[in-house]
Amino acid sequence: MEPYVYPEGCVFKSLSDIAGKKITVMGLGLNGGGEACVKFFLKHGATVTVTDMKSAEQLMPTLKRLAEDSAIDKTRLSYVLGQHRIEDFENADCVIKNPGVKIQGNKYLAAAKAIETDLSIFLHFTKAPIIAVTGSKGKSSTVSAIHYGLLGAGFQSYLGGNITVSPLTFLEKTNGMTPVVLELSSWQLADLRGRKVLKPKIAIITKIVPDHQNWYGDMDSYVADKKLIYENQTKDDYTIVDFDPDDYLNETASPKLGCRCWGDVFASETNGTVLRYSKKMLPKNVFGVFQQQENNETIGYAQLPDSLLSNATLERKETKEKVMGKLKVPGEHMKTNVLNAALALTLMRIAPELITNTLSAWTGIPHRLEQFFFANSASNKMKVVFYNDTCATVPEAAVAAAKAFERSIILICGGTDKDLDFKPLADLLCGKRDRSYLPKKVYLLAGTGTDKLISILNENHGRYSGPYANLTELLESLKEDLESPQAERVFGYTPGEDPLPVVFSPGATSFGMFANEFDRGDQFKKEVRKIF
Repeated sequence: MEPYVYPEGCVFKSLSDIAGKKITVMGLGLNGGGEACVKFFLKHGATVTVTDMKSAEQLMPTLKRLAEDSAIDKTRLSYVLGQHRIEDFENADCVIKNPGVKIQGNKYLAAAKAIETDLSIFLHFTKAPIIAVTGSKGKSSTVSAIHYGLLGAGFQSYLGGNITVSPLTFLEKTNGMTPVVLELSSWQLADLRGRKVLKPKIAIITKIVPDHQNWYGDMDSYVADKKLIYENQTKDDYTIVDFDPDDYLNETASPKLGCRCWGDVFASETNGTVLRYSKKMLPKNVFGVFQQQENNETIGYAQLPDSLLSNATLERKETKEKVMGKLKVPGEHMKTNVLNAALALTLMRIAPELITNTLSAWTGIPHRLEQFFFANSASNKMKVVFYNDTCATVPEAAVAAAKAFERSIILICGGTDKDLDFKPLADLLCGKRDRSYLPKKVYLLAGTGTDKLISILNENHGRYSGPYANLTELLESLKEDLESPQAERVFGYTPGEDPLPVVFSPGATSFGMFANEFDRGDQFKKEVRKIF
């Protein structure tokens, strides 16, 4: 199916043009995006109808916040919940679309006079320089590290997008001197196709792996939406893409001549100035950032043209400068995310020493390898530390989490399938290729993705506990195992050593059992604190 192309520009010529308009917000949700849209359009004088297929009971947290907000005029607000009505779309001057709704074949959106999103409106009206990040893995960590670094350098920076903060919440606080960092999903990018409102000063595409194949059906369609991040860039802008090999040649149906990875494809297409990132030293003719081992530490360097190097580096007549040192956040994949953040900060003309020092203090973000609880066994000397990595929604992300520590971990994984290949995760759990990352024990949470994973594990004699119908049953089983007389032997734990990591990294989505991955992470933390 051909991708949908929206009209260029925005249906609103100015913010004052919103007054008196009839707005339908399609999808209130629980993560704040729909809520922000409601508040924004009410503030600017519109009459707002909210429609969502979820019931009032399911949406209660959001409905309660709106009801308790004394700053909004609720006389211009109405709800149609548990259903959509065609007249709410036909009679609206504009429909504000949720990114998780497909436009193709949707009779309600087909009836709309105009369709916008919170991002399309924000990008049309803001004058802020945009740093935009998309990709399959590491988006949230990358944007968070960039935002943290900008604040540390004294910028008045704002962070929004797919990281569950609508940019409409800060639109009127932005100007030409306030950088805005946006995490953009493929769906959010698709909703910008044709509008010509996204022209990031810096665009970063993180590692590409299969994702959302139940939505797209093939990798080329999925990546086509990612490419929209650089569609309107010029040579005065920067496009930061991967340099290292990946599975591109097996994933694409039409390999591009001379391209060995997705990063090569992006580099060949963008009009922006290309910079690359790598886990190894870059060739001398390639500009970007790379990692290097020094004294058992991973150091990040920027290799850049003279125009982008600091005066101190130029005075030393060097062609590279250190921009990343020792980090507080665990994981090899996190080093890549932070190094990309360091490159973005370098392009914002922040001194390399300040970048290194600031990012070394960054502690990460909620739901991404978030350390949140320590527990001691009541019956033996076992100690564990819990990590919430619920935003690992693809198998490769769970693999990366298991490899993030310098020791084997206890891994909790499993969830709903979105037509992905679970073999990479199964290989890790069976100790194939590299047994050094084989988890001490694996606990599986039930779901359609778990069923696929179990099938592969059974074929390869992989060991696991479960699947468990819910988190309570799983964690109670884990606690029983940790407090058994054989626990120290079973888990290979030596009394007195550092706590053993227990990592909840599902490698699958959360549909069915939880409202979304954030709800899944919150429930996990709540249950851990209650049971342990």
